[in-house]
Amino acid sequence: MRIAVVGGGISGLVAAYRLRKALGPTAELILLDRRNRLGGILRTTDIEGDPVDLGAEAFVGRRPEIPQLMRELGIADQLVHPAGRRPLVWSEGVPHPLPGNTLMGIPASPEAMSGLVDAETIARIAAEPNRPLTWERGSDISVGALVADRFGEQVVRRSVDPLLGGVYAGTAGSIGVRAALPTLAAALDAGARSLSQAVTGALPPPSDTPVFGGIRDGYRVLLDALRAAADVKVETDTPVTRLTRTTTGWQLDPIGAVDAVVLATPAPVTAELLREVAPEAAELTAGIELSSSAVVALALPQDTALPDNSGILVATGESLRAKAFTLSSRKWPHLAAREVALVRASFGRFGDDSMLSWQDEELIQAAVEDLTTVTGADINPVSAVVQRWPGGLPQYAPGHTARITELRAATADLDGLALAGAYLNGVGVPACAASGTAAATRIAERLT
Repeated sequence: MRIAVVGGGISGLVAAYRLRKALGPTAELILLDRRNRLGGILRTTDIEGDPVDLGAEAFVGRRPEIPQLMRELGIADQLVHPAGRRPLVWSEGVPHPLPGNTLMGIPASPEAMSGLVDAETIARIAAEPNRPLTWERGSDISVGALVADRFGEQVVRRSVDPLLGGVYAGTAGSIGVRAALPTLAAALDAGARSLSQAVTGALPPPSDTPVFGGIRDGYRVLLDALRAAADVKVETDTPVTRLTRTTTGWQLDPIGAVDAVVLATPAPVTAELLREVAPEAAELTAGIELSSSAVVALALPQDTALPDNSGILVATGESLRAKAFTLSSRKWPHLAAREVALVRASFGRFGDDSMLSWQDEELIQAAVEDLTTVTGADINPVSAVVQRWPGGLPQYAPGHTARITELRAATADLDGLALAGAYLNGVGVPACAASGTAAATRIAERLT
């Protein structure tokens, strides 16, 4: 058996690993990536002699996929958790505590927004349960449209946008309720009489389990372990240019005939590869838009007077250029022990790719100036690293879940082909790992 996995991000690496476990040592597995490295939008580099992640730096710890993978791969001792500090929100030129008791920034009660929004908005939230709510079961609108209608624009800009910006590099206006907040959509479908009631019903139950997890020495530990366990032939700097069907399997240019293919590629690349074999699926995939972003990692003197918080999110409409700061040395206990203080500045929201054209020096200067503004500290970097992510995150627009259902149907009869990636059922690392596992399962069932 000869199987190709196209795309060497976490989705593709997990798919290769699961295929190896399912098919055994005799299967020929080939992993191709157009870049010169594996990892996709996960990347670990060294700053001042220690590893730092420049892509995702955490995963949802209450999902089982990554801790389970780490146990299987023998790297469970690398699992770490945040210190438990809360982030701030920078709004109207001052910092505020991030509201608690919210669902992705959507409050269940007016008390959650106290101090962050004005009295008129507080009164509007309080009165919302008494306003008739019209919701058609199975429908979908943007998170921003729903929250603005029920609670007002201030809640969107100052509470919801900062959180959605961190997950999707988008805004509440570019993200649909059903894909981003499925428990909220379910509560609305079930007949919630108000948004307040729906949020209350959708909030997760209290738990002592840490919300997030991380990897002590960075994601490259997981990526390297997956590659080794998959025992896969890796071909980087190798873009796949064409995919066609044959009487016995698939033809994949430039590597030739294979029995099966996993496409773990970004949505636009997947669309191009599906163009000949599944035109309808190609059109559906091509309709998924992407957002770009950039990260500036700053190493600061250990005694820099940073606030005792995990990070600072920036409300929409502020004069700052950065959208968020992760105060990594405050957030993660294992990073606090290093000889420098680490901060990550994030740039970029959906519809604005301007940061991609900035010189490294410009991005670093913007990060330093904005961090100075939000902390009041004297920011003098020891060193800095810039990482750009063009088209790094898909936007889960209204109707996304229906689009993916149609895509699944349009590729259901493509025997020996499976899809994986962040554009399907979640942009987080656990969701990507789950998509890789599902793709491998589909292929293994066909081949065995």
